Amino acid sequence: MTLPNWITFSRLLGLPFLLYGLYNPTPTARWVCLAIFLVAAGTDWLDGYLARKLNQISDLGKFLDPLVDKLLVLAPLLALIELGQVPAWGVFLILARELAIAGWRVNQTTITGANIWGKLKTVSQIIAIALLIAPLPEVWKIPSLVAFWVCVTFTLISGAIYILPQTNSD
Repeated sequence: MTLPNWITFSRLLGLPFLLYGLYNPTPTARWVCLAIFLVAAGTDWLDGYLARKLNQISDLGKFLDPLVDKLLVLAPLLALIELGQVPAWGVFLILARELAIAGWRVNQTTITGANIWGKLKTVSQIIAIALLIAPLPEVWKIPSLVAFWVCVTFTLISGAIYILPQTNSD
């Protein structure tokens, strides 16, 4: 397994600590959760950069990276549902898109990397989750929810763009 693939896999190690910390109501615990989340999200950029720089792009990496990204996004969102910070139906839309794309990818003969819409989706999800995890003052509640709905919108758009051009060419 290549270094970029190990870095991708390492993102999973922070998830149990992140989820445990989200259930601790102290501001300090939430800041620690934010730091864990941002470090894990930052390694998403790092593994891609190293894979390209070291010429270690692999089918395993193309498969593993989006899978770990999904877990990194969905795990805290599911916890945020339970904490009453986001509506379940919004997270369901994200989950449905991710499952649909994963199922669609299974039938593809080649695995492609993310396009610009997939990258926008990921960045918007990271921003929204970071705002929702951080113990910000009440004035940030609406901007955090707006960021959440922007990420839901980008998630759905990127899913449609991912599938529609491919179905038209068949």
